Amino acid sequence: MLLKFTKMHGAGNDFVVVDLISQRYKLRPRDVRLLADRHFGVGCDQVLVVEAPGRPEVDFSYRIYNADGNEVEQCGNGARCFARFVREKKLTTKDVINVETAAGIIELRMLNRQDVQVNMGVPELEPAAIPFTAPSRADSYALSVDGASLEIGAVSMGNPHAVLRVDSVLEAPVQRLGPMIETHPDFPRRANVGFMQVVSAREIKLRVFERGVGETLACGTGACAAVVYGITRGWLRDLVTVELPGGKLSISWAGRGQPVIMTGPTEVVFEGSIRI
Repeated sequence: MLLKFTKMHGAGNDFVVVDLISQRYKLRPRDVRLLADRHFGVGCDQVLVVEAPGRPEVDFSYRIYNADGNEVEQCGNGARCFARFVREKKLTTKDVINVETAAGIIELRMLNRQDVQVNMGVPELEPAAIPFTAPSRADSYALSVDGASLEIGAVSMGNPHAVLRVDSVLEAPVQRLGPMIETHPDFPRRANVGFMQVVSAREIKLRVFERGVGETLACGTGACAAVVYGITRGWLRDLVTVELPGGKLSISWAGRGQPVIMTGPTEVVFEGSIRI
């Protein structure tokens, strides 16, 4: 079958977006791995799938697959690209789009043709719900990694995140510590790992080692998790610019019990079809 796709990115976090409303196909893990392969396929961090809604209060179902073929719960940069895709493909004319994900319903708001604001929902800080193994909830935790004790924050934005504060993202041991924290037994469903440098109360720099992908140029849920951790520790204010290797995102959070709001750009790279 020839499968049509659109290649997009949000701040460098890149995606293959597939419309499975207009074309009928069920993606298998091997199909996802082929699409994501940067040598033999299209190449991307994640494959995003547009499906018909499963309930009347939402406009679409949104499924996310990491490059390794595993389905995951949430992707913030992908959500923004999703909104632009369904608008430009004329699958909807709405400016505010409600989308069902594996982590729940999120609201996407088109600000203009390029920029999208996403209500990412209320962050989860209870260890059992992240999931993360800890005796009780705390603002930070000690994690034993490679013979050292690291101080981390643990946050779920619909998917699990570990966040470390570092003096410099340029010198952070992302490639060494990222895989070890991702697969740490205290994160039973693995973790996305953020390395955060606090520049000021309104600005951070961030690198993210994503679960099932490796380091990416940007991670929307990782940016949200880092800001939540920074605010709970008193390092950050309620509106923060997050500088990632691929670009900048704006993240706001009013505090416990409130949703995280993410705003950022989208780009269409090219369109095509691939035989699968």
